[in-house]
Amino acid sequence: MPQATAIFNLFFFNPQGDYRFSWRHPDAPGKEIFTLKYYADLARRAEAAALDNIFIADHVAIWDTVPSGVPHYANPRLEPITLLAALSAVTENIGLMATASTSYTEPYNLARYFASLDHLSGGRASWNVVTSWLPEEAANYGLDTLPEHGRRYERAAEFIDVVRKLWDSWEDEAVLIDKQSGYFADPERVHPLNHEGEFFKVRGPLNVPRPPQGHPIVVQAGSSESGKQLAAAQADIHFVFMSNIEKGLAYRADMNQRLRKLGREPEHFKILGGVLPVVVNTPEEREQRRQLIQTLMNDQMALDLLSTYLRMDMGEYDPDAPLPPLPDEQGFDGLRTALQIIKGYDPKLTVLELGRLLLQSSDSWLVIGTAQEVADTLSEAFHAGAVDGYNLMFPFLPVDFDNFVDQVAPILKESGVMQRAYRPGTLREKLGLPPVGNQFKRG
Repeated sequence: MPQATAIFNLFFFNPQGDYRFSWRHPDAPGKEIFTLKYYADLARRAEAAALDNIFIADHVAIWDTVPSGVPHYANPRLEPITLLAALSAVTENIGLMATASTSYTEPYNLARYFASLDHLSGGRASWNVVTSWLPEEAANYGLDTLPEHGRRYERAAEFIDVVRKLWDSWEDEAVLIDKQSGYFADPERVHPLNHEGEFFKVRGPLNVPRPPQGHPIVVQAGSSESGKQLAAAQADIHFVFMSNIEKGLAYRADMNQRLRKLGREPEHFKILGGVLPVVVNTPEEREQRRQLIQTLMNDQMALDLLSTYLRMDMGEYDPDAPLPPLPDEQGFDGLRTALQIIKGYDPKLTVLELGRLLLQSSDSWLVIGTAQEVADTLSEAFHAGAVDGYNLMFPFLPVDFDNFVDQVAPILKESGVMQRAYRPGTLREKLGLPPVGNQFKRG
């Protein structure tokens, strides 16, 4: 059954909001971001509003190799799968999306984690696949340098393939628990993999029975050429950065072409745009917010963020001069999506101006205006076919989230763009995604 309404996810990049300086907001939480209660309260509120998913982003390092890192940001966070397992016990319907890297773990581990989360949550688990792009992450796993971009995606493709095989290694009817016969499981329906590939050698089977969804939903975030190909081949949902409807439509047309070449139906593939929805109902509110952001931002952090994205030390350049020549995307091993976005900005911007823009946009579409204007913009992009839904990347938590739930969500529900209540079934069924057959099942 097709998804009749747009998908809306509560997205966490940082616990206090999507900006690296969100923690400085006067109403931002403090050390409670490391408690279950903080997330549980937000999760319950998101579920009461009938949002589709809680989406937790992740890095496996702190931001400590730049001057502003530890003093002004640091990037500490709770591990997503552990956190979502806890949240599964205080929610009933909302989906649980966790980011996990294919570069710094093994397929058997992640297959277990997400199968377990799917069982514990009654079929609500999703895995956001990333290949990781920070050198600090590589250094935490015994590597002197970040693996080359193309090789990270080659490993990811095999990684996902192995994980899917492990999820299928138990057929749905394999668990018997027949006390009379003494059979716990049907040996004809439990399958070893004996996978031997370029990156992995995995015997299997998994030691967790097949998840309630068959396969937890696979999400892919990344818009480089390699990222788009991986998404088209393996993902159910694709998380993209977009700045307007026209770019969203062009991106969808590109992805539809890739999907068809691989024999996939585009209607079974969801594209979610990252947006920063901000409600300001008067010119005075807008100006107050602008002034607050200018106060909270840190120029050193702006330069450091640009340095991190470009793999260039911006401290060596005049902050009031235009950008120096940028790296070529083909040989760039960093975050190619960010490089693409930076190249799309006005070349007349100075180094500091661009850094400050990135610091307050998080590379995403800033949708700011009255509640009606925000709702209209999100509705228009959905009805135009540019997206199937949104990752709501609130700049300040909980204030921007509360404004959205209280003011924007009722408008979206009234217009039929946002669901009023949850559909029955697993998350895969709720989102209108097709069931996944078992590759080992005979007949």
